[in-house]
Amino acid sequence: MASVLSGQGWDMAQNVNATLHSHADQLSGGLFGGITSTQVTFGILAVLVSCLILEQAVYRMKKGNLPGPKWTIPIIGKFADSLHPSLEKYQEGWNSGALSVASVFNIFIVVASSTEFTRKILNSPTYTEPCLVASAKKVLCPDNWVFLNGKVHVDYRKGLNTLFTSRALSIYLPIQEAIYKKHFSKWLVDPVKEAQPFMLQLRNLNMETSLRVFCGNYIPDEGARQISEQYWLITMALELVNFPFAFPGTKVYRAIQARKNAMKWFEHTAAESKKRMAAGEEVTCLTDAWVKAMVDAREDRKNEDLDAAQRRVLLRDFSDREIAMVLLSFLFASQDALSSALTYLFQHLADHPDVLRKVREEQYMLRNNDVDAPVTIDMIEKMNYTRAAVRESMRLKPPVIMVPYMTRQSFPISESYTVPKGAMIIPSFWNSLHDPSAYPSPDEFRPERWLEGADSPAAKNPKNYLVFGSGPHNCIGKDYAVQHLVALIGMASVQLNWEHETTDLSEKVMVIATIYPKDGARLKFTARPAPEVHVPPSVAAAA
Repeated sequence: MASVLSGQGWDMAQNVNATLHSHADQLSGGLFGGITSTQVTFGILAVLVSCLILEQAVYRMKKGNLPGPKWTIPIIGKFADSLHPSLEKYQEGWNSGALSVASVFNIFIVVASSTEFTRKILNSPTYTEPCLVASAKKVLCPDNWVFLNGKVHVDYRKGLNTLFTSRALSIYLPIQEAIYKKHFSKWLVDPVKEAQPFMLQLRNLNMETSLRVFCGNYIPDEGARQISEQYWLITMALELVNFPFAFPGTKVYRAIQARKNAMKWFEHTAAESKKRMAAGEEVTCLTDAWVKAMVDAREDRKNEDLDAAQRRVLLRDFSDREIAMVLLSFLFASQDALSSALTYLFQHLADHPDVLRKVREEQYMLRNNDVDAPVTIDMIEKMNYTRAAVRESMRLKPPVIMVPYMTRQSFPISESYTVPKGAMIIPSFWNSLHDPSAYPSPDEFRPERWLEGADSPAAKNPKNYLVFGSGPHNCIGKDYAVQHLVALIGMASVQLNWEHETTDLSEKVMVIATIYPKDGARLKFTARPAPEVHVPPSVAAAA
């Protein structure tokens, strides 16, 4: 057999091979021999043009009769605008119609600006789900509870609601006050002669408050410093438009590394809290409150904050990682939004001394002129004017101006328009919060609008106040957020004097995940002398 292959068989094989090559050459010559490089170029161009025409046709079909660009810029769409977001650009879209459209990198976007459509999106979990931004799942972990929907999300919230009861909030209050005093002292140790941007100092105060309320002292100072310094990387990666891939050197990559470091400390917090709560020790932070609720549910212990449904949910032993992801989501939800709210709150009160005087009068009255007295939950609940000032500040400059959602299926949002499946649909809050029918003179800072009784426009239109969202994904920590702002500004009003240096950029808005004054809020703080006990609150406030 070997001799056949090496002799006559080999010659036959070579002949067959030559014949096959000859036929192949004839075939290729027949198919491609007459094609020139010019024809190839025109063929490629024809394919590209066809794709671009198809892109425009699909965009026009999805757009329907809604306001928005008649044609989209090929491939990138509104990407250039998204790189440098501005409130003015957003307002152009919001004011073009109750629904409007845009496209970025072939992501079809529908923007809702009316209260009706915004609330409909937020309250339609069958059709929509939060997507935040393209990079959110990479940064916050795809299995984070904030991305859940339906019954599993509802059950998760039931278990977490126990962390924001009045009893729980009363545990957090002393932690908050200690941190406020610490930062006020820092501001006063070396007071500057001139006003300076205070946005970052307020951000640092808010970060330390969040970490200590959520994690107590389980995280050492060095760990807290790392999280605080690195969290800005997470903020920058969660802008509405970002390069979505986590290649080394990108914003998303750096944010993921920051998240990994934060998760390390949050998992450590969960593990240490489980040890202390199993030993029956005292609750000192939010994590302790959650772990204790789980222990109480499993061992059927008495806990007045737990109803039957919550006990059922908390029977499951949440892992250290699951607890850590919740802590990460709470930090994500609170850090940027509350930092923005604090910045504008200090700016608004400085710009309206009559409002600040009324806040001080209420504070002196409730504290009996003792500016160092610990504040209780009962006192917080009686701070009606201070709370009205907080509500008004967040209405005028809402920390969150929109939240991106994704359509899970075709969404008939109105009788004349259906949002296609897979589109990004963005409920925006600005127009609802500046609607003159609900808030006459909507651009004025007027806390009294919240104290004018049940017949006032603000009271008659609660649906417009969308600062904390609406529906199944509304802000779970809204009571804590309001308590934080009320307690902080209340203490600041009686311990500090501050001035705001207005510039041409003070009322210009910088959009970075949330909103800030473009000049960074130029503030100057000095110590405020404590009044004598016998001085009437109105007199002390006017001093």
